[in-house]
Amino acid sequence: MQGVRAFRGAVQLEQDDPQELLTAVKALLTEVLAVNGLSPDDLISIIFTATPDLRSAFPARAARELGITEVPLMCAQEIDVEGALPRTVRVLVTAESGLARSLVRHVYLGGARVLRADLAPAGRERVDAVGPGSR
Repeated sequence: MQGVRAFRGAVQLEQDDPQELLTAVKALLTEVLAVNGLSPDDLISIIFTATPDLRSAFPARAARELGITEVPLMCAQEIDVEGALPRTVRVLVTAESGLARSLVRHVYLGGARVLRADLAPAGRERVDAVGPGSR
């Protein structure tokens, strides 16, 4: 049965460079969609946040460059909390999916894996957080 599901993810950049940002966000979106069996037709909306130190490009541009052109996209600034992970783009993808909530997989790439260290197997660059506790 199809239902509405939310899929989370994040990626940390080495520097605030527009090409690096677009490449990293494309990789993040591609992975979120792939591991959850989603296509652009399943998508309802995507919200991106970027830490205040990222100013070189809009993360939503990466989605458009991937061909996600008929989905509402929004970018916002992540709140500036002292000690927060720098140079990080987060994403919340809302989609129609037949996946049970317990099977939803969230993706954290590169340095962003520390955001969900409770779910990160040692030595893995990508974290697929699985289950209701990973939201």
